[in-house]
Amino acid sequence: MLLDAEADLEVVAEAGDAETALRTVLGHKPDVLVLDLNMPGEITSLQALPLVPERSPGTNTVVLTMQDDPEFARRAMRAGAKAYVLKEAADTDLVEAIRKASQGQTYLTPSLGAKLAAAPPEEAGRPGDLSEREVEVLRMIALGHTNAEIAAELYLSVRTVETHRAHVQQKLGLSTRAELVRYAIDHGLLTAT
Repeated sequence: MLLDAEADLEVVAEAGDAETALRTVLGHKPDVLVLDLNMPGEITSLQALPLVPERSPGTNTVVLTMQDDPEFARRAMRAGAKAYVLKEAADTDLVEAIRKASQGQTYLTPSLGAKLAAAPPEEAGRPGDLSEREVEVLRMIALGHTNAEIAAELYLSVRTVETHRAHVQQKLGLSTRAELVRYAIDHGLLTAT
């Protein structure tokens, strides 16, 4: 409704998951794709972002999300997003972000931009800006432990382990256990003490 109210903007299609969004981009070649960071499906939105220009070189992406962690914004922009808008600020920021993205310019919700500017430089010691606990969970996943085994070993609930695993997958843009194992091996997590 917000976009339909703008005379110069037209919604040409909608999609419920990242794969459908990519097919829709291929079919419609829109100027701008508005992509939710947490869409369901076989591939994550972060994995879909770099594929958008392959499907439609003239399409720029605006990420619309509830994720106000500066690291998610950093990862989305690195993956190819032109703009990153928080859902809580969509009524004031989304239209401006779409207009800027359609011109190839970048846009970041101002409150998040302030957080990014104030954030300390990326810590080189932890891969993918994972927390220490997330690195621990990733290491145990790569060693073949189940969520229940990880929960018992780290004195956490299974639900908390699942949440950590989801954060790891989101931050790294990985979806399968094999990808997590490969990442852990490539970053020396299985030999770390």
